[in-house]
Amino acid sequence: MISPDAPACPLCGMENTYPDNGQFICPDCAHEWPQNAAPSEEATMVVRDVNGNVLGSGDSVVVIKDLKVKGSSIPLKQGTVIRNIRLVDGDPEHIEGSSDKIKGLVLKVCFLRKA
Repeated sequence: MISPDAPACPLCGMENTYPDNGQFICPDCAHEWPQNAAPSEEATMVVRDVNGNVLGSGDSVVVIKDLKVKGSSIPLKQGTVIRNIRLVDGDPEHIEGSSDKIKGLVLKVCFLRKA
């Protein structure tokens, strides 16, 4: 039951949120926030992959093209899976993660799609 006075989700931006016992709930991303809370900058930051899918910490992503890695002679090949990513605080354009061969990567989301 979508409420017409419920705001859009501050995490994923979807508008089919609903109120429940003093909280707003987003059925799309399962985010819950208090009805009387002002949106914070961190909560409004949404990280999206190249296809527009919302990324969260702990997700897996796939590299969509071969990438040269600074400080390594091993390139990151297309199709490489990066598991258990971490979002970079205050930066919706980058994520942190590790592949099987290269640890401590910081990657631009424009070269990634959600697995």
